[in-house]
Amino acid sequence: MVTQAAPGSVARRRLVVMGAVLGWAGLTIQMYLVFYSRWSLEASLLGGLVSFFSYFTVLTNTLVATVLTCEWTFRESSARRWFLRPSVSSGIAVSIAVVGLTYNVLLRHLWHPEGWQWIADELMHDVMPLLFLAYWWVGVPKGTLRLRHILLWVIYPLVYFAYSLLRGHLLAVYPYPFVDVEKLGYPQVFINAGGLLAGFVLLALVVIGLDRWLGRCGRSVDV
Repeated sequence: MVTQAAPGSVARRRLVVMGAVLGWAGLTIQMYLVFYSRWSLEASLLGGLVSFFSYFTVLTNTLVATVLTCEWTFRESSARRWFLRPSVSSGIAVSIAVVGLTYNVLLRHLWHPEGWQWIADELMHDVMPLLFLAYWWVGVPKGTLRLRHILLWVIYPLVYFAYSLLRGHLLAVYPYPFVDVEKLGYPQVFINAGGLLAGFVLLALVVIGLDRWLGRCGRSVDV
């Protein structure tokens, strides 16, 4: 006797697989472009790797792709269980939403990538935020989030901000123009960071509000 999978489960599975594949594809393309540029300039490939992982976009997309891969696979492990915890997946959802909004509001007009760079940019800044938020809506259990989770979620951007300032102080290289201390000075950079942090917290409140609403409704959000 063959048991047919529910249509919602099949659609969610396809969403997860597509998201994982596109997530890793975007990261792979971007890494290749970084390495190719460093190789062309006869610069250190190790330095290119460090530079690659010095962007909040890359780090967050890596977390997103990891969560989707954990959802895709069935091999149990402590790491898989941790990444699939609603509090962890929801925090990553807030972070990738910040990535998409920040790029489209503050950075998109600053340059016009072409070719493979355009593909990588679109995947990491537009496609993956939308796909992961869709996954959060249909695939993450609801009703477990609390306001205290925001205190844990903000650790990630705060640590990243501190790292960016330290790296910039040592190398005079900043990943984003709104944290460029040499051009803006520390007061303006901290004001910019405070605005972004406020946006992060606002999005976190929206996510928690949706989680509570869906939890109270007892809705099954399978597509």
